[in-house]
Amino acid sequence: MEIEVLRALAHPVRLGIVRKLAAEPEICACDFTDEFEVSQPTISAHLKVLREAGLVTTRRRGTTICYSLNREPLAALAADLGALSVGEGALT
Repeated sequence: MEIEVLRALAHPVRLGIVRKLAAEPEICACDFTDEFEVSQPTISAHLKVLREAGLVTTRRRGTTICYSLNREPLAALAADLGALSVGEGALT
């Protein structure tokens, strides 16, 4: 699972989305286009990758989809990386 999280975070826009979600509890998809200066379809594609990696959750508000950060995969990745830094274990 950590490999999918690393792949998802490897793109600068996706990493930026995660950073923004870490600072704000919930953001609607349309609000990301101004922040990252990319088209709505591009933002949607990046959000799909983040959702499939388990990094974001969604909630529908009328016709709008709002995103929140799922911190659990990040905590698991941090633990794995911490173990590697002291010579224990390996990424799965």
